[in-house]
Amino acid sequence: MNKLNKIFGVQAVVLCLFLQDAAAQNPIVQTMYTADPAPLVYKDKLYLYTSHDEDQSTWFVMDDWKLYTTTDMVNWTDHGAVASYKTFDWAKGDAWAIQVIERGGKFYLYAPVTTKANNGPAIGVAVSDSPYGPFIDPLGKPLVRSGKGDIDPTVFIDDDGQAYLYWGNPFNYYVKLNEDMISYSGEIVKVPMTEASFGKRPGNVPERPTSYEEGPWLYKRKNLYYLLWAGGPLPEHLGYSTSKSPVGPWENKGTLMATEGRSFTNHAGLVDYKGKSYLFYHNGGLPGGGGFNRSVAVETAEFNKDGTIKPLKMSKGIEKGLETLNPYRKTEAETIAFSEGVKATQNEEVGVFVNAVKNDGYIKVRDVDFRDHGATKLTARIGTTHHSGVTMEVRTDSKDGKLLGTFKVPLTGGDDRWALLTTDIQKVTGVHDLYFIFKGDKPGRIMYFDYWMFSR
Repeated sequence: MNKLNKIFGVQAVVLCLFLQDAAAQNPIVQTMYTADPAPLVYKDKLYLYTSHDEDQSTWFVMDDWKLYTTTDMVNWTDHGAVASYKTFDWAKGDAWAIQVIERGGKFYLYAPVTTKANNGPAIGVAVSDSPYGPFIDPLGKPLVRSGKGDIDPTVFIDDDGQAYLYWGNPFNYYVKLNEDMISYSGEIVKVPMTEASFGKRPGNVPERPTSYEEGPWLYKRKNLYYLLWAGGPLPEHLGYSTSKSPVGPWENKGTLMATEGRSFTNHAGLVDYKGKSYLFYHNGGLPGGGGFNRSVAVETAEFNKDGTIKPLKMSKGIEKGLETLNPYRKTEAETIAFSEGVKATQNEEVGVFVNAVKNDGYIKVRDVDFRDHGATKLTARIGTTHHSGVTMEVRTDSKDGKLLGTFKVPLTGGDDRWALLTTDIQKVTGVHDLYFIFKGDKPGRIMYFDYWMFSR
């Protein structure tokens, strides 16, 4: 057994047992591997941008950035890839941790990529008129290429309008961004890497004297600034420091989330939404997960009277949603609270959709409010390449709950061809969790599913 296996063996068993809990919500995306969460609140919606680990990776193989949205914190809608390293003509690969921020009705995506010019890291910026993209590179060159560990950018706009860009591994740097958000003024500033600011790193590592490793995230609450970061040595924990100024000096406040899970890295994103605070992070919680196949999760964050954050542990996630879901409007099949045996993809015909890749796989949608009048019909856009025997059951409250109805999935010939079907169902009223369960006895992709809607 190698060193990493020894480190993570017990934690992996614990996490696998945790995922078997029927109430599990974490990881919040189960249809692919995601990492490096970057939440953004815009108007009444929470936008979550993530990096994307390719399946079965043995290194950080990451080509694009994904977007997920929610209004209830339990059901997440997949909007697919909003940008990739190819967004930057000067980049050759490595779509690592990003952050997106809004200013003046435009959205700015700050991304670390590897350059064609010197095969080293640099930070680019891409701009869009919409949080959903498309994002365009206005500079045609890096915003930052300092040779100083140019990865993991975080961006923050203070109350006075001044914007700051922090980044760096193994040290931390910042610059003041100009109002246009695509240029900066002054010199790059190295944050003093002191024990008082970031804590003492275990062992004797002169080149890395503090616990700070990477993954900074800048956040403000009341009049206090918070710099969250991933701390070493491996496996990483989440630590944080506070200051009365966005440029420090920073005071170490210890461990926010101890080392857990099967991923040897972590990456924090902290945001306020609808009166609560949420900490996003990643672990290796999905089947096949680990340090190169990570998964984004979320916890509710709470603060002490002195402004410190109460330490957090990885849990099953958000237990109570902020609102109910309306089933009488078109809902994308990729709006999911939890799933098993399902993979997400996208094409030009329908955008993002889901594939059932395992018999008895399912999608769970939380807190669906059928109201007092109830529903008696269900419409779904579905298809399969199998000739017979594929069905989709619709149940309430559990995989074995009340059967509302069953679709016999027609042969459509490919996911560029779809069938829109409506079926009568057992009348359902009130608030329920909804389960779509996929049945097929042949290996491979069983069926594909685009959207659904109930009616009377």
